[in-house]
Amino acid sequence: MNTSQDPARAVVELDGADLPACCPNPSMPLWSSHPRVYLDVVHGGSARCPYCGTVYRLRPGAAAPAH
Repeated sequence: MNTSQDPARAVVELDGADLPACCPNPSMPLWSSHPRVYLDVVHGGSARCPYCGTVYRLRPGAAAPAH
């Protein structure tokens, strides 16, 4: 998981091992917490958290693990 430094334009790049994607993620400070939401990045390649606006996207070449 890789997070950009600017929280106003936070982008988190995910590998297949990081799925399912949820926000807030473990690297976020406790004071900025909001209710946990799961985000579908598999079908569109990216998703935006409805609470904080953080964008989660799959790294190029990353694949979701098989169920």
